[in-house]
Amino acid sequence: MAVCADKPVWRTESYAAQVEKHWPETGKHILAQYDDTSIVVYQAFRPEIAEFAVENQRFGGPFYNPNRMSWIKTNFLWMMYRCGWATKEHQQRVLAVRITREGFDEILANAYTPKAQEAASLPKAQLKVRLQWDPDHEPAGTTRLPRRAIQLGLKGEILHRYASDWIVSITDITDTVQEQYRVLQTSGTDQLQVAAERVYHVSDPKTKALIGADDWAG
Repeated sequence: MAVCADKPVWRTESYAAQVEKHWPETGKHILAQYDDTSIVVYQAFRPEIAEFAVENQRFGGPFYNPNRMSWIKTNFLWMMYRCGWATKEHQQRVLAVRITREGFDEILANAYTPKAQEAASLPKAQLKVRLQWDPDHEPAGTTRLPRRAIQLGLKGEILHRYASDWIVSITDITDTVQEQYRVLQTSGTDQLQVAAERVYHVSDPKTKALIGADDWAG
């Protein structure tokens, strides 16, 4: 587990305000909550895995399989789309996993789409991180957006380091997820509060080219 003197607090902001002021409408962008040293990624699990992770501040326990590819997402609303706002089976608990930016940048530096993997002639056995750019969705999940959201599948040594070495903190945000889902269902997006996120700029040119992230000046 990474050492951090003052662990940052997971924050929410108005969905409507972020759409208007901070989020690009199109392109491949990493939307994330981050600071100078850390970044938040999301995963949804069955209760037993989530409880172990929160209690021990790492992943493990009898229900966690370290030999299976594990997918992380930086975009809160993309996680909500995938887990149905914590309503899907085995995805009832949503975790905000804060990891070091150093670790996240290493994940990105090893992330390949199938097309990039083929171009690099990288054997399947040597693939550490699978990258997917999927259509982002509005909060209700019924409408696709032109913007693409990133998700990263980790395995092997990269997964091991993520699950233990790079973690700054693990926070169960399920209560907030359920509360805001009720807001969405009853009031729409006007009062909706979601994770405070901005575009994460990939500083290394080689990594940026590898993952295909687009420029954005906002």
